[in-house]
Amino acid sequence: MGFSMQPYGIQSMLKEGHKHLSGLDEAVLKNIDACKQLSTITRTSLGPEGMNKMVINHLDKLFVTNDAATIVNELEVQHPAAKILVLAGKAQQEEIGDGANLTISFAGELLQNAEELIRMGLHPSEIISGYTKSISKAIEVLGELVEKGSETMDVRNKEQVVTRMKAAVASKQHGQEDVLCSLIADACIQVCPKNPANFDVDNVRVSKLVGGGLHNCTIVRGMVLKGDAVGSIKRMEKAKVAVFASGVDSSATETKGTVLIHSADQLENYSKTEEAKVEELIKAVADSGAKVIVSGGAVGEMALHFCERYKLMVLKISSKFELRRFCRTTGTSALLKLSQPKPDDLGFVDSISVEEIGGSRVTVVRSEEGGNKIATVVLRGSTDSILDDLERAVDDGVNTYKAMCRDSRMVPGAAATEIELARRLKEFSFKETG
Repeated sequence: MGFSMQPYGIQSMLKEGHKHLSGLDEAVLKNIDACKQLSTITRTSLGPEGMNKMVINHLDKLFVTNDAATIVNELEVQHPAAKILVLAGKAQQEEIGDGANLTISFAGELLQNAEELIRMGLHPSEIISGYTKSISKAIEVLGELVEKGSETMDVRNKEQVVTRMKAAVASKQHGQEDVLCSLIADACIQVCPKNPANFDVDNVRVSKLVGGGLHNCTIVRGMVLKGDAVGSIKRMEKAKVAVFASGVDSSATETKGTVLIHSADQLENYSKTEEAKVEELIKAVADSGAKVIVSGGAVGEMALHFCERYKLMVLKISSKFELRRFCRTTGTSALLKLSQPKPDDLGFVDSISVEEIGGSRVTVVRSEEGGNKIATVVLRGSTDSILDDLERAVDDGVNTYKAMCRDSRMVPGAAATEIELARRLKEFSFKETG
């Protein structure tokens, strides 16, 4: 008779096929090794001279970048300990908008030093206690290293903004930071609210158009929408705008019905009734003073015919997020269904026109005078990969501006602060016992 041993302890609680690792060699050191491997990948991409990485994700899309946040996102890391490092990088990217690479590389270096201490016989809790003390000391020392006079800064002074932004943008686009910083600073200053602390990074948009080069990049006070206008009217100046979220078309009934038609006259009158109703709705919009209709859904052929008759320009914006931004730019309230808008629901644009940039037809919505809340940086480049990298550089610049608006204090750059921190922490460590 065979003897089968029943599982006991933690093995009896977990389902079949699980792995239970414990102890220094099996769990702690293996986890440290996984994190070190991840930080080794990103470390060589750190700084302006960092190398680009080629990453192909599960959809076979190719990424060529030195941006650590993009690299670790597309790697789809499965190891639970390394995943914590990825989450730390993501948190840094979301909170500050930059510095994901430093977070991952620095964490890997701390773990490497911790591994040596563990092998010497120190308990992990003692190492954590030491690192916690050094964090408190580092924050204290950083306060002493702040450059005098940097606390006061005019966030609407382009020269000051560009000077402080250069380091962040240069780490992504080394050698092109002068051109990019000037563009980003202009866009940020245009949309900066009265209270700079309320600056929203979403108000600086990026539109990527293949063709041309960096010298062709421009800023538009307003929005740049990819796609053509619906209909034959392609330009409108100083116009009121009406936005309909559900589309511009004759509304269909919820229930199906059957109409019995006995003669040709009845058939003709049946279609005329629908035409008259659609014309009445479009005429009501035209009478309200609106010259531009923006639809969040489909634009019916009959509705478009009457829009042309009443000289109304028609745009279609499928994305609800873009539609919200359009409403914010023009000061419009989106209406649910096609009806006569009230004066308060209408927005205003200085000009709205269809332009061709590098072979792509785009609709440019300009709102030059007061109340403008959105600026768009139009980026030009020869390939999609270059444009993606330029967009990341713009993103870093805008996030740097946001950080300046919250706290404008500066510390010396070029690793001078890090070297001084290391020296002070080493001195501090000699005074600590344990």
